[in-house]
Amino acid sequence: MKFELNAQARTLQGSGASRRLRRANKVPGIIYGGSAAPEMIEIPHNDLLLALRKEAFHSSVISIKLDGKVQTVLLRDSQMHAYKPLVLHVDFQRVDATHAVHQKVPLHFVNADLAPGVKIGGGTVSHAMTEVDVSCLPQDLPAFIEVDLKELQAGQTLHVSQLVYPKGVKPVMHGSDDPVVVAITAKRAVAEESAEDEAAPAA
Repeated sequence: MKFELNAQARTLQGSGASRRLRRANKVPGIIYGGSAAPEMIEIPHNDLLLALRKEAFHSSVISIKLDGKVQTVLLRDSQMHAYKPLVLHVDFQRVDATHAVHQKVPLHFVNADLAPGVKIGGGTVSHAMTEVDVSCLPQDLPAFIEVDLKELQAGQTLHVSQLVYPKGVKPVMHGSDDPVVVAITAKRAVAEESAEDEAAPAA
């Protein structure tokens, strides 16, 4: 999925200027990174809010048209109002097509109902992670990583290194750390319940 936003250069700074922008239905923001200097920008609020509501927007390369030039960026931060559907500020980082980027990508879990540990063993799926940090060239950045649970038995786990990644994409791990992504917790043994049932008449 491709995302494109239109932006304008922002010359006035400070909390007062930001409030005036928000009253004009615009969001103050910044584009930074690369060899160019940081640029203060403003973006139409409703366009940005709609984009932020889409999961893929948070892990996709975004095209921002600014002063007639298109810049490719990644979303790095967005600040929302505590209870209103209002975007207060947004940060973007420039990306270079020839350099790898690090980005957190959401995980999509599929076939949980087909997993033997659930379907036969009566276990429950326990998610330890909902996103994974990956490294790849910008054009290879996936919108999500699919985690297929159809072979998972009760008591088994899947680790970051065991996920299937698209071509050109690899997980970012620190040292020998290989975190658990998901597990199927086995159904509690009924031995205790049986023991209680046997002990009840004696009592």
